[in-house]
Amino acid sequence: MADKDKETDGGTPHLRRGWTTGSCATAATRAAFEGLVTGHFPDPVTVTLPGGQTPAFALATTASGGGWTRAGVVKDAGDDPDVTHGALILATVRPASAGAGLVFRAGPGVGTVTRPGLPLAVGEPAINPVPRAMIARTLDEARAAVGGPDDVEVEISVEHGEKLAERTLNGRLGILGGLSILGTTGIVVPFSCAAWIASIQRGIDVARASGFVHVAASTGNTSEQAVKKLHGLDEIQLIDMGDFVGGTLKYLRKAPVPRVTLALGFAKGVKLGQGLLDLHSKRGSVDLAALSDIAGGLGAGNDLVRALGSANTALEALTLCRAAGIPIAEAVAERGFATAAPLVAGHGMELEVVLFDRSGELLASTGFRKI
Repeated sequence: MADKDKETDGGTPHLRRGWTTGSCATAATRAAFEGLVTGHFPDPVTVTLPGGQTPAFALATTASGGGWTRAGVVKDAGDDPDVTHGALILATVRPASAGAGLVFRAGPGVGTVTRPGLPLAVGEPAINPVPRAMIARTLDEARAAVGGPDDVEVEISVEHGEKLAERTLNGRLGILGGLSILGTTGIVVPFSCAAWIASIQRGIDVARASGFVHVAASTGNTSEQAVKKLHGLDEIQLIDMGDFVGGTLKYLRKAPVPRVTLALGFAKGVKLGQGLLDLHSKRGSVDLAALSDIAGGLGAGNDLVRALGSANTALEALTLCRAAGIPIAEAVAERGFATAAPLVAGHGMELEVVLFDRSGELLASTGFRKI
């Protein structure tokens, strides 16, 4: 959902991998369950991941009381700059009423779903489907090894999770009270884009389920706040797409929204106009020579064309063009529209591309067009 455990493909091979919140919660659950049944907490505790890997986790804390046990694991995200790196993930296990099966609870620091559109029902603890399946499997494995009840309540907590959640997209998605317990492979791959794409998709799902007919996908905070003001949008309508224009549009093709705004800074808009759908600097840079050719076609003189070709940045090129009255931003927006439109054409949507400067001032808009 939203705290961006980064996993699956796209990691940097020489960087150290880590474990998702889902893996840590699973390990803590197994240790707490065995502690409940046997009075002994296995340390380290081994669990099976969806891909068959069997990592062992050291316990950071254990506790027990009348009819409950608790174990905790500190999340190690490897070399990924994950908001939950170093967080203490806790599982408290209690017997449940007969016939209840496996019951999940959100403890302190774990959020609760309050809006439709996510893979969990409203009112459910924000423990995603794959971590739930991992926990169910590890409990089956533990029962096979040490016995124990079939009816179990598992409460997952994250120390300081409510504060950490302020640095995630959970609030926008309607996940209140803390973090989400995430993961599809159980493994964190440094700097993977998979979790960001997943957050984009869940944001679109929530906007659709909330009945909104317009979403605005932005490349950064400045453009996001500017487009929110421009169109008077609700926070739920705002999608933080970062550099992933292509990933956003491809999902919108599967889950259409009647009106879509792409909101970008000028430099990102130039890249989109060049045909790039991943706007990260590693995927391509601003083509200043092409920008100078566009300006020439708009009436820029030879001196300005030469100056643009040797400009240090897209911002410098924009400043030179604005001073000379050359509508470069409008031309860039049109080229961005031409890149983006084919990805969602034929799905009944209206698309708009808007560009903002670094202060949030509107530079150009294509207006909405049915594609």
